[in-house]
Amino acid sequence: MSPHSAAPAAAGTARQRLVAVAAEGVASGSPLNIGSKLLQGWLSASGVSLELIGVIPQLAALPYAFKVLWSPLLDRWPLGWPDRRRGWILVLQLSLVVVLLVLALVAGLTAPGPGVLRLATLLALVLAAASATQDIVVDAYRTDLLPEHERGQGAAVHNLGYRTGMLLVSSGGFLLASSLGWWAAFAGCAVLMLAVVPFTLMAPRLAPLDHPPTSLRQAVVGPAREFLRRTGAGTAPWLLLLVLLYRWPDGLLAALSIAFLKQAGFSDAQIGLLDGGWAIAATMAGTLLGGVLFARLGLNRSLWLFALVGAAGNLAYAALARFGGGLPGLMAAVSLENVGNGMVGAGFVALLMSLCNPRFSATQYALLSSIYAFSRTLLALPSGWLAARVGWSEYFVLTALAALPSLALMARLVPWHGDGCRGAFDPARDPT
Repeated sequence: MSPHSAAPAAAGTARQRLVAVAAEGVASGSPLNIGSKLLQGWLSASGVSLELIGVIPQLAALPYAFKVLWSPLLDRWPLGWPDRRRGWILVLQLSLVVVLLVLALVAGLTAPGPGVLRLATLLALVLAAASATQDIVVDAYRTDLLPEHERGQGAAVHNLGYRTGMLLVSSGGFLLASSLGWWAAFAGCAVLMLAVVPFTLMAPRLAPLDHPPTSLRQAVVGPAREFLRRTGAGTAPWLLLLVLLYRWPDGLLAALSIAFLKQAGFSDAQIGLLDGGWAIAATMAGTLLGGVLFARLGLNRSLWLFALVGAAGNLAYAALARFGGGLPGLMAAVSLENVGNGMVGAGFVALLMSLCNPRFSATQYALLSSIYAFSRTLLALPSGWLAARVGWSEYFVLTALAALPSLALMARLVPWHGDGCRGAFDPARDPT
């Protein structure tokens, strides 16, 4: 497969496509922090009990975990204007603006009672459902829009936009709340979401599909059947296992990094400064670097290199645990960890995009990303038990060694000297 054989037909220039992907990244990243950090801040400032503060944001985040259940609906019933993906994106972004404005009105009330809290919980749930659905369509739009040789850069600028949206909400929202009140924080987020709408309207238009799903059954069963037919029964399980394990070292490190830093004697202020703003900046730098390297190295070599850099970040924590190093050592570990995360994230998103057929990209991408989510949840569950028995330095070495299974899979599926992943979608070979 040549580097350009899997490229979907896309309107607009490369610059227009990347600007559109970055803007939709901002729209995807913003609601996540609104429903968690801003909502938590408002509830705390309103005197709500810690028990409720612990429950409401987590309950409201449930749609993110179950979004794969309704992703086939978006493949089966696309909105035709401006195109099959941007139609839903536009509706969802305008819905998010309305929900945020209502939240602003609710946040303007003083001393919220039980009825107001129930309304706020419902609004947060609607916000998360609309945001999770928007994520499905944004992922599908990016997958359908970008030619293969732009996917690394596209993944990078999407992650950059995503982090920018999160940062604007975290910093700008709390600044508005401190100066004007919590109503202004939610209203400001509504303005931010509304500012993305023109980018959605002016984004490159997707070409119509030749064979879109014609029934709900086809939209539900078709993605799995097409994936199995394309990859083959002997390859599909190994591909899914690679998706599950490629970022397993990240999940194991993230599960206990804060607990380790606290036990190592670092203050909350030091952890907040470095694991917050410094980490976000390092992740952005790694994301941009990953996009540049991806454009030069291609998918296969990028995935290998990024996996090794990511494992090096885990080893930096092992060195910090074994040899110390104080604040400079912590800065070095956090920097290497998050630069690696940015690079790994860019390559991983490009891998997922390469495995999706545009006919079913909403469902297939949601399914693949759900499989990946298990590496940060279920596969990370034994982390505390393991660290307690082997010690911090040995634990972080083991988290780096967790990259070995994915490297073994890559030798078969994404070889260093290859020019694409086995089973990747190729429109030239698609019989439909």
